[in-house]
Amino acid sequence: MGIIKDYMNQTRKPEGILGKMMILGMNMGHAGMAKWGTSFLDVRPPEQIVDLGCGGGSNLMALALKYPGSTVTGVDYSPLSVKKSKEKNKVLIAAGKCSVQQGDVAALTLADETFDLATAYETIYFWPGLEKCFAEVARVLKPDGTFMIVNEADGYDAATKKYEDIIDGMKVYTPGQIEEALLTAGFEDVKSYHHGKKPWITVIAKKKKQ
Repeated sequence: MGIIKDYMNQTRKPEGILGKMMILGMNMGHAGMAKWGTSFLDVRPPEQIVDLGCGGGSNLMALALKYPGSTVTGVDYSPLSVKKSKEKNKVLIAAGKCSVQQGDVAALTLADETFDLATAYETIYFWPGLEKCFAEVARVLKPDGTFMIVNEADGYDAATKKYEDIIDGMKVYTPGQIEEALLTAGFEDVKSYHHGKKPWITVIAKKKKQ
C-alpha cells in the first residue's frame, strides 16, 4: 500500500519521478471528463481565460483550441506541473497566447477583474477552504465572468470517496456544497450537471455584476 499511497498523493502536488508519472496519467486519463464538462460551457468567446490547477497543461491547450481568439493563463501549486504545462504548450507560449505560473489559489498573484472565464478541473478537492478560494476566483474575474468546476467525484460515490482516506488533504464535495460556497463567495446563477453513468459533475456559476 505504501507505493500506491505515495503515487496517489502525487495528485495534490506532483513531485519527482512519481509526479511525472501522475501528470502524464492525468493528462490522458482526465481528457474525456474534461471534454464532457467543457461541453456545458455556453459563453461568449472569452478573451482571457485562467485555468486554476492546470496540472500537465492539457486543458490549457484544449481551451485555446476551443476559443482560438483567447489568451490562456495556467496556474498551479506544483513547480513540476508548471514545468510540464510550459513544455506541452510551448507553441502557444511562443505565440503569446499562453502563460503558466506557479501560484496558490488562496492568494492569487493575478490582477482584479482580468478574466472572462476561470476553470478548475479535478483540483478543488485540495483547495484550502472553498469560500476563501472561490472569493479569490471572483476577484480575478470580470463582472459577469464565468467560473466552471469539473470533478470526476460527486461526493456521493463510495468508490471515489475512499480516496479521501488515501490522499492527504483531499476533500470531495457534493454539488450542493460547491453551490453554497459559490453563492457565499459572490457568485450567482449556479448550474450543476451530472453525468448519467459516472459520478462526474460540472458546476458553472457567474460572478455577480455588482
